[in-house]
Amino acid sequence: MNLILRRISRISYALIVLLFLVTPAAATFTLSSVAYTPNPPMVTGGQQQVVATYYIGPSGSTTFIKGHELQMQTDLANARWNIQVIQNGRNAAQQSASGSAAFVNGEILSYPNNNDVSLQVTVDGVVPQTQSDQVMLLQVEEIDNSNSVVPGSVITLSQPVAGQPVTVVQTVLPTLTPPVIISPAPTKSAGFTQAAGILALGLVLFIRVRGDG
Repeated sequence: MNLILRRISRISYALIVLLFLVTPAAATFTLSSVAYTPNPPMVTGGQQQVVATYYIGPSGSTTFIKGHELQMQTDLANARWNIQVIQNGRNAAQQSASGSAAFVNGEILSYPNNNDVSLQVTVDGVVPQTQSDQVMLLQVEEIDNSNSVVPGSVITLSQPVAGQPVTVVQTVLPTLTPPVIISPAPTKSAGFTQAAGILALGLVLFIRVRGDG
């Protein structure tokens, strides 16, 4: 009996040591919600905003590994960042940045695993000219202690671009004036003219005959 108890104790001890030697797993980092202003499709050269909220699940005894960090990138030009850590429904930490990339230290994301932690990221910028029909608005990835991307941690948000608005030029055709048809003046027929001459000659002869008589 004592031998069995000793073996159980040795197994339990080995399991405890093994748990301490295991490398902590990556945090559970998932997208909770996202909003775009204005709504896509985007217009090249126009202002664009994206607000994304991420849930950070427990990683072992904490919500995030302190030695890790989050790297964020965007293809928006003149980008401005506002990053808000929310702990149990309250604003816990805030930071801002500008440019195409921003970083969040794991220290401000790490809480005991009985906490509800999320991250709200707001990016404002200008939609760039691109050969593609998509623009990457926000990409978030977890970076470990060796500066490598943690597998399965990359979340990318891209949206379509409509391009510059097309101005439709309407061609106005000139109004055509209907042609004026001029009817030729009626001509007297030769028969009518000859008959009138004979009648006039007869009248003159009649007058002379009466005068002679």
